[in-house]
Amino acid sequence: MNDETLVEAENVSKKFSRSLKHSLWYGTLDLASALNPFSGEGDGGTEREGRRPSLRSQEFWAVDDISFELKRGDCLGLVGHNGAGKSTLLKLVNGLITPDAGSITTRGKVAALIELDAGFNPILTGRENIYNRGALLGLSRDDIRSRFDRIVEFAEIGDFLDAPVQNYSSGMRVRLGFAVAVQVQPDVLIIDEVLAVGDIAFRFKCLNAIGELMSTAAVIFVSHTMPQIFRICNQILVMDHGSTAFAGKDVSAGVATYQSLFRESPESVTGSGEITVRSLELDTEPSQAETDGCVRLDHGAPLSVSAVLEAVPAIHRARVQFLFWNAEMLPVLEIMADELKGRIIEFTDCMSEIHVTLPHLELNAGKYSISIIAASENYSRIYCRHDNAGYVQVDAGSPSGAHVLTIGDWSNGKVVVRS
Repeated sequence: MNDETLVEAENVSKKFSRSLKHSLWYGTLDLASALNPFSGEGDGGTEREGRRPSLRSQEFWAVDDISFELKRGDCLGLVGHNGAGKSTLLKLVNGLITPDAGSITTRGKVAALIELDAGFNPILTGRENIYNRGALLGLSRDDIRSRFDRIVEFAEIGDFLDAPVQNYSSGMRVRLGFAVAVQVQPDVLIIDEVLAVGDIAFRFKCLNAIGELMSTAAVIFVSHTMPQIFRICNQILVMDHGSTAFAGKDVSAGVATYQSLFRESPESVTGSGEITVRSLELDTEPSQAETDGCVRLDHGAPLSVSAVLEAVPAIHRARVQFLFWNAEMLPVLEIMADELKGRIIEFTDCMSEIHVTLPHLELNAGKYSISIIAASENYSRIYCRHDNAGYVQVDAGSPSGAHVLTIGDWSNGKVVVRS
């Protein structure tokens, strides 16, 4: 495999202004400074003599001192919360914007799938857009003609080939865009979250195509779906507010870092209101101190959950469940009773205390929020759904996994009021 470096970013930074008025004024100053090498603008607007420019009023770093290197065969997983600076960094790599500090170098042909509609004319047919998109990516008409059948076969758009693209679904558009991009056989392929659209079968097809392409190209892959990152990436860059939170080849550690950035959301209570969660306590062994309501434990350690619920006088019984959600807000664990449904609990004097113990919490590395759901016995009525009632941080284990059901050791009793 050719170990030629295809993408090299060195201390790349890019700033923007939060104010349109300031942005226009600073742009004028920077342009004047760039055209006049003797300009004494001196307000830090542009990089001079290798010095990093300073921030002016209303400015912020969208990308702040980012460095990485990609060779043929590398796939960089670029992850971070919304607004972390991922899309700005991709635009810098693609040459759409220039850095304010540092340098970024790409070699060879670059193909980018950043926006579904980029390069598509909605009133033209899929057939016509294949030629247009291919031309934008540097292919001649003869090149496109020779690869046309492979593009159509990969896109799976069938009878819609000669229909206007404006009539395509978002999934059909991403199929067509991806099909053209991989047939270009680029040296650098940039993919920004487009695989979030489309059915599961096509996503696997795209991931396999990326894997094959990596033998001759470097790939930058943006996704909020961690199993996809594990599937194809051999490097990972985690961004947080424009800066590097983690960078390296240990994808597991990088994903764990990303999930640890999971911000705690405010508690949310919905339902009829006939049941209220009065308290929730989490405990593990060996005992560890809670940090802002978040309990830390290792993969496989025990976890005890205790909750006090209060019901209106008309409610004497309810079915209770505990759900654990990952950083992508996907349900990953549901604590069930022996009947594989939530436990039916009894209320005494409108109060009930619930204890459930998991001898081995088999969640993988990451941070999880907990929801409590109380419903009628047949689930026909939701009395209370209390989301973000508590948080658990798992500090070891592979950061992957799927939604599982687990049986807990439940107990239900009368609330003891201690004086």
